[in-house]
Amino acid sequence: MDLNWDVMWLALSPCLFFALSVKFPRMDLNKIRNFCIIAHIDHGKSTLADRMIELTGTLDKRDMKHGQILDTMDLEQERGITIKLQPVRMQYQEHTLNLIDTPGHVDFSYEVSRSLAAVEGAVLIVDATQGIEAQTLSNIYMAMDHDLEIIPVLNKIDLPNAEVERRSQEIEDTFGIPKAEIICVSAKEGTNVDKLLETIIEKVPPPKLREEKDVKALIFDSVYDTYKGVVAYVRVVSGEIKKGDEIYMLNNGTKIEALEVGYFKPTYVPCPKLETGQIGYVVTGLKEVADARVGDTIWQKGSSMIMMESAKPLPGYSIVKPFVFASVFCSEGDDYNLLRDALEKLRLNDASLSYDPEHSSALGSGFRCGFLGLLHLEIVQERLEREYDLDLVVTAPSVSYIIIQKGGEELMISSPAAYPDPASVEATKEPFVSLEVLVPKDYVGSVMEMCQKKRGINKDIQYLDQNRVILKFEMPLASIVVDFYDALKSVTSGYGSMNYEFIEYRQSNLVKLDMWIAGKVVDAFSSIVHKSEAAYVGRDMTKRLKKLIPRANFEIAVQAAIGGKVIARETIPAYRKDVTAKLYGGDVTRKNKLLKKQKAGKKRMKMVGNVNIPQEAFLAVLKKDN
Repeated sequence: MDLNWDVMWLALSPCLFFALSVKFPRMDLNKIRNFCIIAHIDHGKSTLADRMIELTGTLDKRDMKHGQILDTMDLEQERGITIKLQPVRMQYQEHTLNLIDTPGHVDFSYEVSRSLAAVEGAVLIVDATQGIEAQTLSNIYMAMDHDLEIIPVLNKIDLPNAEVERRSQEIEDTFGIPKAEIICVSAKEGTNVDKLLETIIEKVPPPKLREEKDVKALIFDSVYDTYKGVVAYVRVVSGEIKKGDEIYMLNNGTKIEALEVGYFKPTYVPCPKLETGQIGYVVTGLKEVADARVGDTIWQKGSSMIMMESAKPLPGYSIVKPFVFASVFCSEGDDYNLLRDALEKLRLNDASLSYDPEHSSALGSGFRCGFLGLLHLEIVQERLEREYDLDLVVTAPSVSYIIIQKGGEELMISSPAAYPDPASVEATKEPFVSLEVLVPKDYVGSVMEMCQKKRGINKDIQYLDQNRVILKFEMPLASIVVDFYDALKSVTSGYGSMNYEFIEYRQSNLVKLDMWIAGKVVDAFSSIVHKSEAAYVGRDMTKRLKKLIPRANFEIAVQAAIGGKVIARETIPAYRKDVTAKLYGGDVTRKNKLLKKQKAGKKRMKMVGNVNIPQEAFLAVLKKDN
């Protein structure tokens, strides 16, 4: 029997349309809630995210073998901290909840700012035992700048030393949020997490529908996947992105094909398309994360037929600038190529890492790397050693400086080795930051003294309540990047917290301090310091190196110098071999002859001998006496 396909198609098409609409329904904007969790470090962000994932049935308990499921890196699990932001999509009461878990450490505040720009609400967590901390203040001010709906949460109410009433009053007095709006939860036990989810649905506004027809999506993060290439984490602002679509990066004009689109659960889950208001990912197939720069706008021509040249990018982020610099060398010179490849691969997953080739006469070839802070440096070093089996030597961290030469030319340097001839230097500038320190009132005097020693200028003192004080300083960045946090914890018995932001470069009296070992400059030990601190730093360095450099068969001079002037010196004595031990009598001239011969040998060895400098010596400069 002949079939009339036209008639059958007309009869079946409504059914097919219905089936497709059921399988891939258009998501109602009013049913979407995008929010992130912000807090000071160790206040329970990732644990609370775990309870939300459990309660919404996003993952089964058997799939959550360990806590902090959104901390996917081994280092995050071991250290118990969040390093990278991580999104996840959850379903609750017919609503789609897109959560972004954020880091709490000051070094990774850039991750927090990116997350805030992709959502409409923020869950602010305060530890019921510790109260408001420095990073709590910083995060809520950033959330307010983005005009987000803030939901206050008091966590860890299950602990015996939890002070619910006191901390609630503290939140009300500091932020003006009524105590009645604060949700008290226990992320560990799951207490009131359901109430929190209901509050998020009630108070966080849904995404706004834009009238423009062009497809626009904000890239708030990008990572490199071995199999997929660069994966862009996006918030779709208008239109929809489908698999196979031809899309553009507005800032650099790169044309790509969306090889795959999907959402996070928290692993990648492919789907046919990403619509307005949704958070998900786009597989770009690019080989460099820099080609999908954070803050860039993914664009596709819509019905408005607007040309790319006239398209307006979404408000993005400023390019992240490293604050701390350190040189990284291999203990074995043959591993240079391995180090270069490792840094290249690591940068694919960490766009905030920068590096440039560098050569040291003492350590050979390596790289000058830029980091967001000292913790970021430690994380990168540990990943290089662990994931790529490298034995590294990392020099003392420093900051970038501006050198004004006598001709008026300004030179930006991040390494003491790049410091020009002192005779050609007219002036020097160093970066200053605004520092906020939150401490109990009993420790104000100790903190003030410590900050003044580090050239800090006190600008304000505010009482958070009867027992806690916020101290505000303007301070050189170089004074706080190395060991300031450890010193703060020491003088405040662990109760102090801090946060800082860059202000500007200011003129300072800076000098280059060189370290001479056995008559040779070891540029890895060189540093740029304030002139008033040069003598102290020089004496401290020479004493430390004297203890760390092993003795040799000749005398070793350890000197600190500014230009050609030595300002500090320590001497490592030579080993004394008893060359007369075999003598058992006779004329004393025999003994003197042997000692004279030994002296001449040591003199010759001193001229040609090399000093073995252990790695511990290079790492010792990381810690200074307060």
